[in-house]
Amino acid sequence: MAAWAAALVITLPAAAETGSSSYEFLNIPTSAQAYGMGGSGIALVNDDVALADQNPALLGPEIERQIAVGYMHYMGSGNFASVRFGAGAGDNSAWAAGIRYLNFGSMTQYDPTGVAGGKFTPTDMVFEGSYSHDITDRWRGGINLNLIYSHYDVYSAFAIGVDLGVNYYDDEHDLSLSMVLRNAGGQVKRFQEAYNRLPFDVQIGYMQGLGASPFSLAITAHNLTRWNLPYYTHPKDSDGNTQELKSTFMSNFFRHLTFGLRFQPSEKLWLSLGYDNKTATDMGSYHRSFFSGFSVGAGLRVRGFGVGVAFAQPHRSATTLMLNLNCNFWELMN
Repeated sequence: MAAWAAALVITLPAAAETGSSSYEFLNIPTSAQAYGMGGSGIALVNDDVALADQNPALLGPEIERQIAVGYMHYMGSGNFASVRFGAGAGDNSAWAAGIRYLNFGSMTQYDPTGVAGGKFTPTDMVFEGSYSHDITDRWRGGINLNLIYSHYDVYSAFAIGVDLGVNYYDDEHDLSLSMVLRNAGGQVKRFQEAYNRLPFDVQIGYMQGLGASPFSLAITAHNLTRWNLPYYTHPKDSDGNTQELKSTFMSNFFRHLTFGLRFQPSEKLWLSLGYDNKTATDMGSYHRSFFSGFSVGAGLRVRGFGVGVAFAQPHRSATTLMLNLNCNFWELMN
């Protein structure tokens, strides 16, 4: 899997030349609650400051004074860490600030002739600030400002990104609706001459409690800036090397959707199951595992402390494990 990660990093400049984005790490959630719901939680209303990167409108004065620390073992030798602190700003606003860090592990440097050199560790860092405000008793809006620094061997780049989000929450009917514009912005300093785009996306989220039961259903529509999301698959009667392009109406429709099911019998315990069809079908081109596209999560909260864990296996040789710890200082002091 280290080779897979190396290929990903090496192809970043080339991706820019073809018009694709090169900052896909911005889409990795920092919250185990979001990761356990298929990697998307833009409509998940919960007093968890780590959810602010999903939708800044999920941030609110109810988080009081809270710090969240996260770590993910990210496929192969990759490591992803985050820390975020948030606090209320009066009765109707809140702010948060944090750092995200991702490295792909140690890799060998090669010159243009293929001669191996020394080692290097590709790294990405995001310095982020968030602000939200209650528009009405049910509507809230928010903004994230992300300062993005990437360093790959002798190459470095700097970019600025902005997320804009709104959320409608009806507590009486346990209904949450969200819309997010993610990663608007661009590069200020390039790796080389080619320009690398941020992965701009428009997302719409829906989450509904299922009657009087402790279950909630979430559906997120993503990649709404383009309809066609073709992918390759292996025909059942092929030798395993033949690929077939899929781009039907239904395949495109479901590749835009992420599904999540959450079980929360009390404020102290939650369990979740998620499915992202795009991840499952993308990995189908590489002989995916049975669990590709699925994720599971669980969390426990005791007084002012909370712990969350989420697991996924996008590929048969690549697993990801995320751990979150958060502490609410206001709750501890009262």
